[in-house]
Amino acid sequence: MEAPVHPMSQLFAQLGLPSEPGAIDRFIASHSPLPPAMLLYEAPFWTAGQAAFLREGLLGDADWAEVIDALNGELRGRAR
Repeated sequence: MEAPVHPMSQLFAQLGLPSEPGAIDRFIASHSPLPPAMLLYEAPFWTAGQAAFLREGLLGDADWAEVIDALNGELRGRAR
């Protein structure tokens, strides 16, 4: 069985953030770039719940891990 793949819009909706493409682009632009040594879920703009979701998604290799990793790349200036 293949793990479900979540688009960036679903990740933003799961985080309780606006999930339209323009809103996602604005979020990334306003929070980039993350410092190289900062882990994604340690960024100061996340709520405690958002940070926990991102941490668990990455460390637990959940089905969200791929899109969370893509968001991490976006916030570090790597292309989509």
